[in-house]
Amino acid sequence: MAKGKTTVYFCQNCGHESGKWMGQCPGCHEWNTFVEEIVDKKNAAKAGMQRQGSGAAKPVPLSAIETAQEKRTTTGIGELDRVLGGGIVSGSLVLVGGDPGIGKSTLLLQVCQNLSAQDIRVLYISGEESLRQIKIRAERIGSFGESLTLLCETNLDTVRAIIDREKPEIVVIDSIQTMYREEVASAPGSVSQVRESTGVLMQIAKGMGISVFIVGHVTKEGVVAGPRVLEHMVDTVLYFEGDRHAAYRILRGVKNRFGSTNEIGVFEMRREGLTEVENPSEYMLSGKPEDASGSVVACSMEGSRPILIEIQALVCHTNFGIPRRTAAGTDLNRVNLLLAVLEKRLGLPLGGCDAYVNIAGGIRMNEPAVDLGIVLAVISSYKDRPIDGKMICFGEVGLSGEVRAVSMAEQRVAEAKKLGFETCILPLVCVDAMQEKSGKTGGIRLIGVRTVKDAMDIIMRGNG
Repeated sequence: MAKGKTTVYFCQNCGHESGKWMGQCPGCHEWNTFVEEIVDKKNAAKAGMQRQGSGAAKPVPLSAIETAQEKRTTTGIGELDRVLGGGIVSGSLVLVGGDPGIGKSTLLLQVCQNLSAQDIRVLYISGEESLRQIKIRAERIGSFGESLTLLCETNLDTVRAIIDREKPEIVVIDSIQTMYREEVASAPGSVSQVRESTGVLMQIAKGMGISVFIVGHVTKEGVVAGPRVLEHMVDTVLYFEGDRHAAYRILRGVKNRFGSTNEIGVFEMRREGLTEVENPSEYMLSGKPEDASGSVVACSMEGSRPILIEIQALVCHTNFGIPRRTAAGTDLNRVNLLLAVLEKRLGLPLGGCDAYVNIAGGIRMNEPAVDLGIVLAVISSYKDRPIDGKMICFGEVGLSGEVRAVSMAEQRVAEAKKLGFETCILPLVCVDAMQEKSGKTGGIRLIGVRTVKDAMDIIMRGNG
């Protein structure tokens, strides 16, 4: 090993540094997360001294700080603006993660297209594609303004010099795993390089007031590759979800210092790029079977947006000693818990049955309000009794079999009424609260239930 260089071990989850390999990280207590890297101690010490001597910052009293509404730039894509909290904040650092081929680069290129049409200076820096490849993809999306410039570079020192010279308003880095600094001896994509590169981009964003978008690859567990500290350094973390072979995509914010983390954006992948899905409920319910047992429509809230989804269940007697339980689009442990509630409180012998639960369309929902939908779908499949296609339900189910209240019941009912549903099964407390508040629930019939037995009786007697 060269003189001045040493081997250290970094935790891929929290970035903890150690001189020896350990099975469990003492910082985050995760197992088997340490990776070996070679670090140049001389360059690291020199860079640290430069950072210490370069600043002349002084503490400022809180009363002397002026607050103003942050300036936001619209991206021209309503679904993305919704997730960002209203648009791009000047000087923000945004991380966009997702599986390969999910549409991260396509979305950001469409953002560049809309921004360039507003004569906003945008610099798109790619470390994975050539200029010709980007041009081919851009021609498929449409026409671009002259304010968009492209650069293929992976050396972050060169990138910083170009940003200082060009002074763009928006910078896109695709991707952070390809960037490197010469002061760091490890290879691009390593823990040290990703952490150092993100630190440099954060200084650019905050120091020059430039909004920076970073594309991050994800691991097989679905998290951004590199140390978890990467997510702590940025202002906003957005994840693209969905099957790359399916038409729809969901953009979900898991961290946002300038807005809510509950909002989602729904897109559809087409040949010309990603298009917004303005009514995801109607999109998710397309193709719903008629008069089929084990199918029910439930309502889930994503931020301020109600989304109607179809929950499907298939219950059949097992041919083996151990019944099989599978869940797609929701938490398997939650499904097992609800099956135990049905067996205990309703006496349904589900212990000898295979149970498969699916949220149609591939969307993933973990809100407790879909509990009642899962319960009714399982009962419908077990009894082989179809549920009225004009019926919708929502409510949280407790261990005692009670149906508990959920938030924003009025918005859920209004969305169901807008899409033509005639009956809604919901917690009785929500019905009483809505009637006290508005005094009327015209256009849709509300049926309040206290327990899952009440809900089962309703669907068994044909919603009468």
